[in-house]
Amino acid sequence: MVRIAWLGMAGLAVALIAFTPAKAQNPAAGGATPAAGQSAAEPPVAELAVAEPEGYRMEAFRAPTPATLRGARVIDTGEAERLWRAKAALFVDVLPRDVKPANLAPGTIWRDKPRDHLPGSTWLPNVGYGTLSEPMDGYFRHSLEALTNGRRAAPVVFYCLTDCWMSWNAAKRAMAYGYTDVAWYPQGSDGWAKAGLPLEPATPRE
Repeated sequence: MVRIAWLGMAGLAVALIAFTPAKAQNPAAGGATPAAGQSAAEPPVAELAVAEPEGYRMEAFRAPTPATLRGARVIDTGEAERLWRAKAALFVDVLPRDVKPANLAPGTIWRDKPRDHLPGSTWLPNVGYGTLSEPMDGYFRHSLEALTNGRRAAPVVFYCLTDCWMSWNAAKRAMAYGYTDVAWYPQGSDGWAKAGLPLEPATPRE
């Protein structure tokens, strides 16, 4: 009997923990009194702000993200569309991709989960984790080199999904590699689709 493995984003062992939704941390936790006219279930806006970490995000990658990324431009859907229509930037999708388990039972058929992204984007999966293996780091570096023809000043937009730290990490890492015109699109393909803009099936860059 043939069994079919349908694994979503939890296919990676690390993703079982790290890529699940998480609540934003409340830095003022400890019993602050709600402001007049505000319910206890609705913390002040200031408390919902997410601070930039000093380094990379290491866990809980599906969680609210900061509003900023030092050294990069943070763009909204309107600006992303403008850059896309003008072909004024390279768009890099960094949504993680499930890895085929090595211990699948004989006869099991593996099928990748489909991914739709912004047309013309390049999908570089799994480069947005907090730490990268040497092969993955090399894959990210060499892919960016090829996409930009070695131009560190080439404009590059990184995205994933809404509330996805993978794109934040990837954009930050690209700057560490020496890229100087980095943009981060935090709404990602979710925000793009919500605006009624087109998507196309994605294929990972080998």
